[in-house]
Amino acid sequence: MSSLWRCRSSLFIAITLSLLPSAGAINTPLDLATQPEQKASAVSQLPALQKPEGLRPCCAFGHDLRAELKGAPVPFYRLDNIVESHRLGTHRYNDSVIRGLTSMVGGGSEKNGIIYTTQSGFIDTAHVRDSMDMTYWIASQLLHHQGSAFRVSLSNELARRDIVIQPYQVPSDPQQALSIVVWTAARVAFDLAAWHEIAQWYGFESVPGFSEGVSAFSPEDLYSNLLGVRLAASLLLQGEGSEIKDYNSHATKIITQALDQLGAVSKNVTAQQFDRLDGQWWDSQRRVPNKWLVRHRNYLTQNARQPSAIPGEPGANHALALPEKVAGITLDDVAALELIPIKASKQLPTFHEKLTRADFQRLAEQAEIEDTRQRPALNAK
Repeated sequence: MSSLWRCRSSLFIAITLSLLPSAGAINTPLDLATQPEQKASAVSQLPALQKPEGLRPCCAFGHDLRAELKGAPVPFYRLDNIVESHRLGTHRYNDSVIRGLTSMVGGGSEKNGIIYTTQSGFIDTAHVRDSMDMTYWIASQLLHHQGSAFRVSLSNELARRDIVIQPYQVPSDPQQALSIVVWTAARVAFDLAAWHEIAQWYGFESVPGFSEGVSAFSPEDLYSNLLGVRLAASLLLQGEGSEIKDYNSHATKIITQALDQLGAVSKNVTAQQFDRLDGQWWDSQRRVPNKWLVRHRNYLTQNARQPSAIPGEPGANHALALPEKVAGITLDDVAALELIPIKASKQLPTFHEKLTRADFQRLAEQAEIEDTRQRPALNAK
């Protein structure tokens, strides 16, 4: 791709975005700095939220995807999984799997898929939304038990998933106290997303019999999750979570605002980027859910990360991170994710008592070694 072509494309994108209707302003500037500086500017109570039921269906990397069922091609099926920043529909907290499936065929309030941005590469909006909602729910749990020890369990994913909260000294300043709650929730929500990638690779299936291996460690996944927890933190620190309807309204706006700030492009340009990576990052000759439809994966599990490096696009490198301390308190001492062995854990390398974030990268690296060994040549049957 020539420098002249990139320059003209960037100018066209900037002009096009400037002509699109505004998605609506939020109260304070959106903080997408690498190291977040945002602290609570308003304090509000959070509602007692229903635990998120499950993850929204996300898209395999690529576009105009075909499908197969038990190895047989599904005729006349094509998945249009590219979205645009101003056509994402209305966010809905805890959007169920059924509503999520409906949205994939044009129904429902949300429209989810993958969009290319000039600063952050590919973004999967389903991952963004899931991590926003999880951050919101965890923050509500922490706030309602502020400073107290308790444990809350989520559904199993090859292990029992427990969020373990330790007692801590709550600051007298309510804005500092809320900042601790929000950023702790963001860290735990990201860890849940990282574990999901690991669990998918080792054989977890949301729907028994339907492999999710094609999605595990997809190059855009965890960066999209990190963006989601950052966006939720921005809303909650502004006091935009006291009612679900207000959270939904502001989430709808902030997702579009963030994508535009990161250089969201048109549907056609996203498709061009996919096509350019065909044979490197994905294989258009393969069908969902064939694992090897996705040829390039990102096995890093850290919550300080850059987008997966895209050949020919060095500018798509906007780093994001999460704070480790707020108001002098180490956030991992407030709450952490623990994975407890269950019967299904036999699919994982042996562990006896529990797994934590400290084990994630080891498991991911084992997955990378095995994928490198098994990865077929392009177009091999």
